[in-house]
Amino acid sequence: MEIVCLDLEGVLVPEIWINFAKKTGIKELEATTREIPDYDVLMTQRLNILKQHGLGLNDIQEVIAEMGPLPGAKEFVEWVSTHFQLVILSDTFYEFAHPLMKQLGWPTIFCHKLETDEEGMITAYKLRQPDQKRESVKALHGLNFRVIAAGDSYNDTTMLGEADHGFLFDAPANVIAEFPQFPAIHGYDALKEAIRSVSKRSIPA
Repeated sequence: MEIVCLDLEGVLVPEIWINFAKKTGIKELEATTREIPDYDVLMTQRLNILKQHGLGLNDIQEVIAEMGPLPGAKEFVEWVSTHFQLVILSDTFYEFAHPLMKQLGWPTIFCHKLETDEEGMITAYKLRQPDQKRESVKALHGLNFRVIAAGDSYNDTTMLGEADHGFLFDAPANVIAEFPQFPAIHGYDALKEAIRSVSKRSIPA
């Protein structure tokens, strides 16, 4: 039995925080796990910036509502779901992901949760569990799945390492250089071929 695990932002949808940074003009919010490997450091920085500028969850959700999947992502998700079970493992939050999952056809997603106050200001974030992408793959192994995984950032590398086969997808040069053990794949057609090549199933082109 095989299952495919994919990161969300940068793989299937644009980076939410980058889009929000461009909308608000706050350049500091452009930082992602592509640049800052420590997720706690990154999120603490983000929440402090939001507080400084008086921005809340509704402001971010308004930007997300205008976003959509990356070109070809919906078709790719449909292809994966046709041939495998699919789980999206993301360090985003359910409060961000819901409208994007609708546009992708409601694939299963494991991610985190935000806490807000009565005025909609984000007061904290709750991790589903530390290193949840890797732990999810370990749990799937415990259920006797072979796991094929793809992601683009530092926070995907433990997932890729735990998987039976892990690929960097459209990753930045710095991540590719630091993790040469993971094949660097560019474009959905190439990722389909990579998944097909390591699968034990016979999957038509």
